[in-house]
Amino acid sequence: MSLDTATDVAARVEELAHRMSILEAQQAVRRLQHQYGYYLDKCLYQEVVDLFADDGEVNFCGARFIGKAGVRRLYVGRFRQRFTADLNGPRFGFLLDHPQHQDVITVAEDGLSAKGRFRSLMQAGLHEDAKDTFPGHASMEQWWEGGIYENEYVNDGGVWKFKVLNYRPVWHGEYSTGWAHQRPMQMNFETYPDDPTGPDEIRGPGYEFFPNTEVFPFHYPHPVTGETVTSEDDEAARHA
Repeated sequence: MSLDTATDVAARVEELAHRMSILEAQQAVRRLQHQYGYYLDKCLYQEVVDLFADDGEVNFCGARFIGKAGVRRLYVGRFRQRFTADLNGPRFGFLLDHPQHQDVITVAEDGLSAKGRFRSLMQAGLHEDAKDTFPGHASMEQWWEGGIYENEYVNDGGVWKFKVLNYRPVWHGEYSTGWAHQRPMQMNFETYPDDPTGPDEIRGPGYEFFPNTEVFPFHYPHPVTGETVTSEDDEAARHA
């Protein structure tokens, strides 16, 4: 074997090893996101918090929850109190499924960080046999929610964790009437500590669901043109 051939083979092996490491990272990120969805399904909010890096954060409906303390404030303080009366786990009669799918994952060349876009189609509701056990929540009957995740992940000592979770609920609808008849919803927060379960920061004006149709920015360029994809006119799309 000539020196040139040996060098070529070594370079090829190195290239393949790098490609394999990127594929393994993509799979690890996909697995992390899917595990997150399964924990949410069963209201295992502490387990969700444990998926985040210490300096992780969540952006939810225009509100920013910073660091592990902020993430815990959202999932354990706000969601767990509201949906399970502070029980870490499922309650009889309450459905809150969060399937994660349609993923596009981009791993950094150094393999230490990644970005991912996922879609979720939530099915939620309260069974009629459980209404008496959820005081003040009898109106939570059956509803749908569609949303997009645009997240950032970090490889922390060989363990993939959430660095930034960006969730944008896009539409919401009662099962009986559907999303076409749902009145426009807004999420309004007060910041912490005025609200003990509130965000650290609020970004921009009130957050709007469908029929608002603005584009949630893609982390990746167009695969053919290489261009950044944006809506030509979000305001026009809103009122078209």
